[in-house]
Amino acid sequence: MSISLSESAAQRVNDFITNRGKGLGLRLGVKTSGCSGMAYVLEFVDQLNQDDVVFEDKGVKVIVDGKSLAYLDGTQLDFVREGLNEGFQFKNPNVTGQCGCGESFNV
Repeated sequence: MSISLSESAAQRVNDFITNRGKGLGLRLGVKTSGCSGMAYVLEFVDQLNQDDVVFEDKGVKVIVDGKSLAYLDGTQLDFVREGLNEGFQFKNPNVTGQCGCGESFNV
């Protein structure tokens, strides 16, 4: 099982944590949402939960709860800039389809 980050994603997360002034790492999870069924959730982690699994890549800790891990195993988190837009992108090998707007996915 693994979760990885691109160089640009690792740098962006480190910048966010530094500017925030605290945090163990970044939580990557899924929630029920959208027309395809699931959406990604990103949030900072200050304290681990009992069912958390911690991955470390490029000096960044990515924390995933046990329920989300089955949907996220093998995912790479990337950070991209396209023109005036920037944001995280998820390269998830488990996705079998997504909605037209790209906000939700299914496995």
